[in-house]
Amino acid sequence: MSVVLEMYGEGAVLAAGGGLIGLLFGFFAQRSKFCLRAAVIDFWHGHFKGKLSIWLLAFSAAVIGTQALSLWGGLDSSSARQIAAKGSLSGALLGGLLFGVGMIMTRGCASRLLVLSANGNLRALLSGLIFAVVAQSSLNGALMPARLAISEIYTVEGGPSRNLLAWVGMGHEAGLALGGIWFLIAIYFASRSSGKTLGVWIGAVGTGLSVAAAWGFSQWVAKNSFEPIQIQGLTFSGPSAEWLMRVLQTPAPKIGFEFGLMPGVFLGSLAGALFGREFKLEGFKDGYSMRRYIGGAILMGFGSMLAGGCAIGAGVTGGAIFALTAWLTLVGMWLGAGLTDRWLDSPATHRLP
Repeated sequence: MSVVLEMYGEGAVLAAGGGLIGLLFGFFAQRSKFCLRAAVIDFWHGHFKGKLSIWLLAFSAAVIGTQALSLWGGLDSSSARQIAAKGSLSGALLGGLLFGVGMIMTRGCASRLLVLSANGNLRALLSGLIFAVVAQSSLNGALMPARLAISEIYTVEGGPSRNLLAWVGMGHEAGLALGGIWFLIAIYFASRSSGKTLGVWIGAVGTGLSVAAAWGFSQWVAKNSFEPIQIQGLTFSGPSAEWLMRVLQTPAPKIGFEFGLMPGVFLGSLAGALFGREFKLEGFKDGYSMRRYIGGAILMGFGSMLAGGCAIGAGVTGGAIFALTAWLTLVGMWLGAGLTDRWLDSPATHRLP
């Protein structure tokens, strides 16, 4: 790795790894129909079967893979920004709530929108573009003051205070055990499902292991690099904003893991759609649905930057290292999405134009 880094540079190596891991994530997520929104809806309706089991299989696989890496020296999660840097509890909870609301309105989280865009879904493509614009505005634009004001309401210092395992006096062994328990629960839910093939369950596990692979790869590069490298996992809010600026700004940002991740996920999902003969152009059916998608994308863009990550970046990637703010964001997403789904299903909502 040291030789490769010296020959090609850290940015190129990180981009290549991001592209490969993104390709795997996109393919597995497309084939398994991995979707937090679908899992939340199943949970709130008491359907502990297929869609919930897919998400739980992916999440538990991410936890198992990440905690195994940490336990055996392949990952130092204490140096990840989700734990090492100062965090916002107010931003995590409110951002998660807003993201959950938007996720229901757009019928998918940030990663799901990218996956669906590669399948020919023009609704997801437009929503993803709006999501990227609002995310960038929240990061360094007009919405930044609002984001900072909310984030400063209730903060927590970086270090053990942001690590749930350290909070309760447990180590990576406990994290690995918890991941194993959740994996067994997911298998039980999967056993109660019908109409799902083995490939779907393999895809769900592959989706979760891609999250662990991103942590492990960035740590591998950081250990062998002569330059300081921030370890990172899979996320889609920051990379979406970065790719937007890469198109609009000169000079473009330096290449890194995110540079390869986004096109990798797109191509992986496209390959999955072509493999399963599921590529199909789809658009909006009416004006109301278009307004709903746009509104949802705006809420997700602001919510993801407020929370410090999307459903993958905060929910799965941060959750796999037991970052306090990531788990608080997950709670917000499940509450916001569940309550919004109930409201949209109400008779009063069906009478809206």
